[in-house]
Amino acid sequence: MTPAEYLALAGLDAVIDHELVTTRLKALEALAATVSIPADPTTLYRYRVPELGENGACSLPDQLAEAPYDLAATLGGVREETSANLARLQGVVDRLVADSACGWLGVYQTRELPSGPALVKLAYRGKPSRAEFPLTADFARHSNNSTVGLSGRGKLIAHVDSYVAEGGAYYTCDAEVQSEACLPLFDQAGTVVGIIDAEDARRDFFQGEVLASLVALCLLAPTHLPR
Repeated sequence: MTPAEYLALAGLDAVIDHELVTTRLKALEALAATVSIPADPTTLYRYRVPELGENGACSLPDQLAEAPYDLAATLGGVREETSANLARLQGVVDRLVADSACGWLGVYQTRELPSGPALVKLAYRGKPSRAEFPLTADFARHSNNSTVGLSGRGKLIAHVDSYVAEGGAYYTCDAEVQSEACLPLFDQAGTVVGIIDAEDARRDFFQGEVLASLVALCLLAPTHLPR
């Protein structure tokens, strides 16, 4: 999928420079090709998550569940191909966060779980956050992740407080967040296969080169999603 095709599908064609996206994509592809599986691949399949409240929202950000999330159980076990893909995604996420100083960035894949379809977090950098976002109309009422996962249309929020004050739905896991970019991932047929979510404590953060880098990640990530 070309940058132009992606931006048109995601409803972002008017706000991002296509050539800048192409340049960033080439750099990320080169980086991904250099990433190797860590000595202990099981580290790619475990991460801490917050305790969830009765309504499914995060509780106190520092109140973590006793057991880490078991991504291997969701993905069908620890396999070399899956480990390689997770390592590449994590490597690219780490580089983007380092280069942009973005406060939080994660990659999610659409998966069919026993409880129903959901977005499952595969790789991230930042504070612990929930692992799964149900892909239901009900959950989408207060979650941009689920909304984008269902609609395939990107959401850019320049100022979270103003967005919420105007009636926008917002899932809060970190009260310091002031801007967000939630963008869909597509396969070659244009079907939504996941999302990326990025957050920062600064207003109007996701624009220019930072936003172009996120779109480049959206073009790269689908080729590295687990089967």
